[in-house]
Formats: sequence, C-alpha cells, structure tokens
Amino acid sequence: MPVDHYENFPVASLLVPARLRQPIEVIYRFARSADDIADEGDATPEERLAGLAAYQAELDRIAAGTAPQMPLFAALAEVIAAHALPIQLFRDLLDAFAQDVVKKRYADYPELLDYCRRSANPVGRLVLHLFGRTEEKHLMQSDCICTALQLINFWQDVAIDWQKDRVYIPQTDFPHFRVSEDDIAAGRSSADWAALMDFEIDRATALMQRGAPLVHALPGRMGWEIRLTVQGGLRILERIRQVRGDVFRHRPKLGLTDWLVLGTRSLKM
Repeated sequence: MPVDHYENFPVASLLVPARLRQPIEVIYRFARSADDIADEGDATPEERLAGLAAYQAELDRIAAGTAPQMPLFAALAEVIAAHALPIQLFRDLLDAFAQDVVKKRYADYPELLDYCRRSANPVGRLVLHLFGRTEEKHLMQSDCICTALQLINFWQDVAIDWQKDRVYIPQTDFPHFRVSEDDIAAGRSSADWAALMDFEIDRATALMQRGAPLVHALPGRMGWEIRLTVQGGLRILERIRQVRGDVFRHRPKLGLTDWLVLGTRSLKM
C-alpha cells in the first residue's frame, strides 16, 4: 500500500499492465535510491548533497544526448526516450530530496505544498505520461492524489520525523490550536493536539477526494491500482482520526480487515 516511506509511488504490482512494469520499476529505482542518498545511513549533509548532484549530472548527460555513466541511468535514459518523459520531473524529485537535507521546518501550508509539488507530484505525472494521459485535468487530479499521500505520510510519521529533527506540520498552524513542538517532543496528545490533527486530516482528505475522479480516466488494472491507493490513503486518515491524532503511541497500519474495506470501497468508486 503506497502510504509509507517512499511508497506513494505505485510500484509495479500485478495490477499494472505488464508492458509498463519495467519502466515503472526503473523510475522507482531512481526515486528510491535518490531518496536513500538524502535520508538513509550516516552520511554528512555535504556527502548527501554531493550524491544528489551526481544524479543531477547524469540527468544532464541524458538531456544532452550523451551516455550516462551509471547503469541505473542507462536504463532510465531508455525509458525516458521510449516514453517521451519530461526530464524536468526527475529534476524536481532530486531538488526536493536535496531540500530535505537542509530544510527541517515549513513556515506555512503553501510552502509545504510547494515541497509536495516537487517531492510527490512528479511521480504521478510520470505514470500518466507512461499511459499517455496528460490532459491538464488529469495531471491536476494526479497532483491532488500525490500531495494527499505525501501529507498522509507526514501526519502518520510526526513522531518518526521528530527523531530526524523534521517537522512538516506548518509552523503557522501550531498557535491556532494552542500547541507547539514541545507537544511533539513530549509525545503529548491532548484535545488541542487532536484538533490540530483533525485540521490536517481534513486538508489531506479534501485533496484526495478532489483527485479521486482520476480513477475513471485510467484503463483497466491501473484504474484499480489507483482506486486502492486512494482508498488506502483515506483509510489511514480514518485510523489517525480514530485515535484522536495520537500518532505517538498509535502509528496507523492497515491490516486484513482494512484490505477488505478497501476492496469494497474501491468497487463502489
């Protein structure tokens, strides 16, 4: 279920048409490995940024029509050429990953949305390009779904991100609900904290619902993949709301019963 770590990318499951599984896997390997450079291990910020700069240099080679030096990018170059994928979408992902290395707080919701525009939305747009569905309406619906998934990751991972000195809840939201980062540090769940989380849940829900009609634009099995993605995201939000936003002690996960719910709801979309 694409609501964890970098799994807001619809990885090439059995629901994806066979002809597109290899391109999606190549794009995923690019995104996954770049995200790991930015976020995993014990590298210094300078080393992380240098690694991402090396990835940008490989994209430059692809754009210039010269042979990439890394095997991953040789495969990526073939996928980009075969499907006429906009290389800027890959640059946007790398830019967002580099931002994660140096930026730990977001002043307001528009600033957070700008991050999501580069960290999540390119993924959905690349998938739509693979399917040849690049009408502006569909691109905007995809953006809504991908941004919603990114926000859901943030809301369910508040405690995990705090351990990395990251806070994705917009700074301007804290005083409105009479809470602060001290509540995160203490793992303190209160009525005020629940109200803040309800507010953030509503934001993600509205975006997901705005993007949901995209499922009718995608053919066959891919339409079902996106149905499950949408319903999975909404189910995680329900789980957060059920525990009154206490993601410190109850990080939501989907179990067998949830999957039965997702299947039923997907059939009704």
